[in-house]
This record gives sequence, structure tokens and C-alpha cells, in this order.
Amino acid sequence: MIKVSIIGATGYTGQELVRILSQHPGVELVGLGTQSYANKKYSDVYPHFRRFVDLTCSEADDPALIAKADVVFLALPHGLSVPYVEKVIAQGKKAVDLGADFRLKDPQVYTEWYKKKGPTEKLLEQAVYGIPEIKRVAIQKTKLIANPGCYPTTVILALYPLLKEKLLDPRCLIIDSKSGVSGGGRGLRVGSLYSEVNEDLKAYGLPHHRHIPEIEQELSAIAGTEIKISFTPHLVPLTRGMMSTIYSLPLTTKTGKLEEVYRAYYEHEAFIRIYPKGEYPHTKWVQGTNFCDIGFSLDERTGRLVIISVIDNITKGASGQAIQNMNLMCGLEETMGLPKVALFP
Repeated sequence: MIKVSIIGATGYTGQELVRILSQHPGVELVGLGTQSYANKKYSDVYPHFRRFVDLTCSEADDPALIAKADVVFLALPHGLSVPYVEKVIAQGKKAVDLGADFRLKDPQVYTEWYKKKGPTEKLLEQAVYGIPEIKRVAIQKTKLIANPGCYPTTVILALYPLLKEKLLDPRCLIIDSKSGVSGGGRGLRVGSLYSEVNEDLKAYGLPHHRHIPEIEQELSAIAGTEIKISFTPHLVPLTRGMMSTIYSLPLTTKTGKLEEVYRAYYEHEAFIRIYPKGEYPHTKWVQGTNFCDIGFSLDERTGRLVIISVIDNITKGASGQAIQNMNLMCGLEETMGLPKVALFP
């Protein structure tokens, strides 16, 4: 059994980690660290875990959290993970950071976008950007995972096959994304209150949303040329769920060719489903699962390709993908313990 601790266990992504890992046949939860609920039973913080997960929460900086674990998940806001990761790596353990601290390879870019000092270059060099469908081999060899952001997951998985095969014009990528409210975390904010969010739809983070450099970094590496995107995120009155609608210029007029490439890349991927022509995914169809569902439409009238990509922002967009990465790092079957059937209705 792999012994696991979670630092930041009482936020939404931390709770999702506990939900999945507590049912994982290859894992023993040994520590739950928190900044707000130390010395409380986890089932008192989240009563739906009563008689199921009754561990007592520790202070986030309790050294036992790292000492007794084989793998440490860090579900912390950006700027807080580095000291913990340094200790994890120094003790020869494995770390999966769900925050942004290790996603950007250029420390200056991180400082520019996050207004904080990032990790040292030496530590940054050890991190692998953890999209399993693209970087599986590197993930299996590392001890430090930079778990991707939720918006970047939808975008990168949707575009990877077509950019890799040079079937899109890399100069024209427009991304319209929508996220459920849980993406903003559990902290109390006016903008997340029910009466503020219900029956409302708003754009935010314009024009410099922090996921932009992450998306551009990874897409540029895939395409082999610099890519700049237009990206507009929106908040929608859902608890969980995320959809990205991507507008692009294809370098082929054949829908069959596009579908052939998608299926060649993803046919054997356990957590990606490509929809047939004329069908498009709903967020409801992936709720609570680790799937990314993708559909597309080639508009012959305008010559544009529209790609629809959906995930559960807390699962495939955060905690589920983090556990998928852990499975690979630890030599387990990649899909072990991960939910595959959506919650419906």
C-alpha cells in the first residue's frame, strides 16, 4: 500500500483527493494537513465522510505529514508549495503539486504573472508537467509533478493531436471557456456567494488570466513554434463542470482526416472520449469522473473548426488527474481507483 498525505486537505480539491483516495485499493491515507481545521476530525469538517474517513487533521507544517508518507499531495494556493516540496524531495519522497508553482518553466514568467518568487531553477528542472496522455514516460520517471490547471487541461488535450500533426494554423486560436463556481475554491468571497452567482454569467480575468502562459507554454512545445492565444474564461452557475469552446483554422477540409487523427492519438486512452460527427459533450456527462470528452465541428461555410472539450474541473481538472499521475509515478495501473461513471442526473 502506498502511504499518502494531503496538505491542504480541507479545500475543494483536497476534499476530492480524500474522496477518491479513500476508496483507492492501492493507497492508505496517513495524514491530512490543513491551515484552518487542525485537531478536528475530518468527518467533522466534511460530515459526508462520517464513519468512512475519521482521521484527525494536522497543522499543514506538521513534519509527520511528510515523514510517514510515500507520496504527498499539495492542494494549496499558488506561492505556498515550494517549502513543502523542498522537504518532500529532500526526504526522497514523491510530490504532486496541484497549485501553479511548478507549471511554468521560466521563473521570470512565473513572477510576471503571479507576482511572487517561484521555485529555484534546480528544483524546477525536476518537475514534470503532468498531463498523462502526453507525458506518460516522463511522469513515470519523476518524483515531482506539476499538476496542470483545469482550463489548460481542456485546451491542451483538445488541441494536442491536431497541432502535433500540423493540421491547425497556430496563429489563430481563440478559446472561450466556462467553469463552475467550485473552481474558485472554498474560501469566502462575495463573488462566490449563491445570490451573486445564481442566474448570472460573467467573464473574468481579462485580458491576462494566469492560465494563459501555461497554455501557451505547452501548446508551443507541442507545435514546435511560438503560440499566442486569445482566452476568455467565464463563471457559470454550476457547482462542478468546465467547457472550453475553441475556434481555429484547420489546414485540411476533410472532417474524416480530423477524426482519424483524434482516434489515432486517443483511441486507447482510458480517460478521453472522442464524440462522433454531430455529437457534442455536456459537462453533466463527465461530472464526478476523470474523463475529458471532446467533440468537434468543421464549418465548411466559414472554414473554421470548432472544438468542444469538457471535464469535471475538480476531478480531471485537478484531483483526479493528480491521482492518475500518482498511479504512474508509483508503478500502479493508471486508472486504479479513479471514477469512470458520471453522477447523473
